[in-house]
Amino acid sequence: MMTSMVSSIIEFLTVHPHVAYLAVFLLALSESVPIIGAVVPGTAVILALSALVPSGVLLLWPLLIAATLGAIAGDGLSFWLGHRYHREILGFWPLNRHPELIQSSEAFFERHGAKSVFLARFVPGVRAFIPLLAGMMGMVVSRFYTVNVVSALAWASSHILSGVLVGATFRVLGSAAKPLAILLVVLLVAGWTLLHIMRWTLRRGVPYFIDALGRLRYWAGTHDSWLSRRLSHLLDPSRPEVRTLAVSAVLLVGAAWLFFGILEDVVTGDPLLLADSALYHALQELRTVPGDTVMIAITELGDTTVVAAVTLIVLLWLMWKRSWRTAAYWLIAIAGASALNSVIKVALHRARPGELLYSGWSAFSFPSGHSTVNVVLYGFLAFLIAREIRPAWRLVVVLGAATLIFLIAFSRLYLGAHWFSDVLGGLAFGSAWLALLGLSYLGRQAGRIEPIGLLAAGCSALILAGGLNIYRSHATDSDRYAVKVRTPSMAASDWWASDWQQLPVRRIDLTGETNEPLTFQWAGGLPELQDVLQRNGWRDSADWTLLNALNWLSVQNDPAALPVIPLFASGRLPSLTLVRTNSGGALTSSRLVLRVWVVDFELTNGRTSPLWIGSVVEERFYHPLSLFTLTSTQQDVNAPRGTLTTTFEDGRLLPRIPEMADEDWDGKVLLARHHEPTHH
Repeated sequence: MMTSMVSSIIEFLTVHPHVAYLAVFLLALSESVPIIGAVVPGTAVILALSALVPSGVLLLWPLLIAATLGAIAGDGLSFWLGHRYHREILGFWPLNRHPELIQSSEAFFERHGAKSVFLARFVPGVRAFIPLLAGMMGMVVSRFYTVNVVSALAWASSHILSGVLVGATFRVLGSAAKPLAILLVVLLVAGWTLLHIMRWTLRRGVPYFIDALGRLRYWAGTHDSWLSRRLSHLLDPSRPEVRTLAVSAVLLVGAAWLFFGILEDVVTGDPLLLADSALYHALQELRTVPGDTVMIAITELGDTTVVAAVTLIVLLWLMWKRSWRTAAYWLIAIAGASALNSVIKVALHRARPGELLYSGWSAFSFPSGHSTVNVVLYGFLAFLIAREIRPAWRLVVVLGAATLIFLIAFSRLYLGAHWFSDVLGGLAFGSAWLALLGLSYLGRQAGRIEPIGLLAAGCSALILAGGLNIYRSHATDSDRYAVKVRTPSMAASDWWASDWQQLPVRRIDLTGETNEPLTFQWAGGLPELQDVLQRNGWRDSADWTLLNALNWLSVQNDPAALPVIPLFASGRLPSLTLVRTNSGGALTSSRLVLRVWVVDFELTNGRTSPLWIGSVVEERFYHPLSLFTLTSTQQDVNAPRGTLTTTFEDGRLLPRIPEMADEDWDGKVLLARHHEPTHH
């Protein structure tokens, strides 16, 4: 679906490039409009359109001009609104719903003055409010527009040329470009999701814990015991770490809850394990040689040798600075995380997804050692550094550490070294251990550690040890993590007789949710299946083009003209999708949808042939208020499968064990196969 949609958009822009230039102008303008600029993904779309320049779909100079003029116009509009309505505009909706953004923007403007108009162009959040504030505070018009034009030129050039560079890079990559682009999108979406989950959790949890700490401080102040005195000292409001304590407490509770929830699913075999398999297959299909090269290098940055080197260098630095207490915590943090991780692995004995030549304790899978140890290593290092540097640099340090941790964890998923639950469990366990140590560390006095020197020592150790490990291990690891395609086989006669029951019973999506039954199995090539079905009234599903997608926003009388939503089965998209129209009257209509997925089996009968599974369902269409089209998948799968059965003269309808049947499915599966023409 995504590929055909992107292809149709590119074809449309090739014929109508002026639409892209207009879109870039409007998106650049919207970036500078309060609230709208924070909602509309203007930067992402501009980068995507700029990536089309190397292929000749769009031209460079019109894009640069459109982006520059849009940026100038957007800041100018925002400045005019502030100049015209002054502070009363802040009371209008929706500005009055976001006082925190206005406060941070005012602080930014007061700190940087006229330079803020230039700087804010590159700072998310305040970017859309600074021109408004400049107009409200009476900035000279000529001075504003001078800075506005210069900043627009710099902003447009940096964005457009970055997109062109990305497009040129992907063009050089050839066939690997598409899976790499999808992988990049997956990385960005996953990172964005994790970041917002953390922000939401802390935003909701920290105020609650600060209130709870206040209640605990009141209790400690009204009692006289060793515990109450310790709590009074720890929760003294004059201490600057009170908010950090609340953050650590939220992280500890949330991470521990997540880890034990995942552990329960792993032990009991809950649906999370089904999601593991689906995500594993989905990521393995995105693997390419360039992607493997990068991800193997990233995973090597988290190897034991690199962890040991960074741990030792930081430990020596702390000892040199005579920060004995901090050095002890540092050693306990890394050694404790590694030891506890190994104990859990040995206790559970969970197998890895593939044969990766690991031995000993490393042969076991849950939780991921890379995820656990690296989140503690770089998380605790960032914690020590961020406590003693200027607030403006804390976010940079924390984001840098979080990005490295996330990439190392994701590399384990991409390379198939761990299941998703292993990685998530490792991150959760490491975060809980880190938060526990942080709470304990904050309760004790520790000397200064010179954060800039500590940062330099940690980064130098990572670069030198990581670079050496990549140089020494990359060739070996490339063989270890190479995609190993070993498709199990079965005799065609055995499949036809009884082994068909080894195939999955129901479709499992990416979340591990069990869905409709897989009521069709086919032995043979897809072209032969497609030919048989098309001779019996089935049609290819409509492509996901821009115009076909818009058909959902109209009352469509031909259900076959609407594109079919491609559903995942164990991490794979359908290899073939066909539809057959049913007549349902004037107000509703329906169609049968057959989706077919490949399975990890091949049949042998003198020669090998592929094996496929499929589901066939009925989709009914409704037209609320005669304005647009909605679809509803019917629960009954027997009638659609019955229609499909009439297509195959020698098809067999066989029952699974009685326990598989329910009120919507009689438990039977249709088997069909391709017959080679006989020659006389």
